[in-house]
Amino acid sequence: MNLFNKYKHLPAFVLLGPACFGQYQFEVKNASKNYDAIIQVENCYDGRCSGKGTVELFDHKNTKVQTFASDNLVLETDQTEKPRLGKMIQLTNKQNSVIINDFNFDGTEDIAVRNGNMGNYSAASYDVYVFNSTRMAYVKSKELTDLASSALDIFDVDVKRKRLISYGKSGCCDIFTTEYAVVPNKGLDKVFEKEEDMTVEGRVKVITKEKINNKWVTKTKVYPSEQYNREK
Repeated sequence: MNLFNKYKHLPAFVLLGPACFGQYQFEVKNASKNYDAIIQVENCYDGRCSGKGTVELFDHKNTKVQTFASDNLVLETDQTEKPRLGKMIQLTNKQNSVIINDFNFDGTEDIAVRNGNMGNYSAASYDVYVFNSTRMAYVKSKELTDLASSALDIFDVDVKRKRLISYGKSGCCDIFTTEYAVVPNKGLDKVFEKEEDMTVEGRVKVITKEKINNKWVTKTKVYPSEQYNREK
């Protein structure tokens, strides 16, 4: 018998039992529309936790779904409640090291788990797991993990256009935006690039490259700095 089903009326952190001891513990209620999460990490100090850790994913009936491990599970905490060994601390979605979203637009939620600061300019980086309907489990996606571990934090998800949008920079004044389409059974297809070059004082040089009918079309425009709006 599955013990998590037998005792599913108990809180998730009670079910973890002795596995919790020796690590700092955090709970994220309603981490997504389908899941709650228990986060455990080995070190916490000055409002920041890091080191080896795990993310335990539970459905809203307290049935354990899957465990994800990270060699460097970085977590920013609210310093008003200092983490202590053996104490479960509640987190909000904005505080936790887990991001749950449909990253490949297949209609099921996927999981991103913080794996340190390996991104552009030591930004946050993530291991990304997508739901595999054949295995009925989450499996690590190399493509999405590489994308989420090389930019300025995790990529944005544009549900309407079904695009993943990644950001990066070079120095203080050169900003890059890259968009990817997710092609079923194939993977990521880079379809758009934009470079905003502000290295020359008083002007912004914008170079865009867009994949149209499988061919790249490049455009270059120069704007006075005071007239340029990055949000356009």
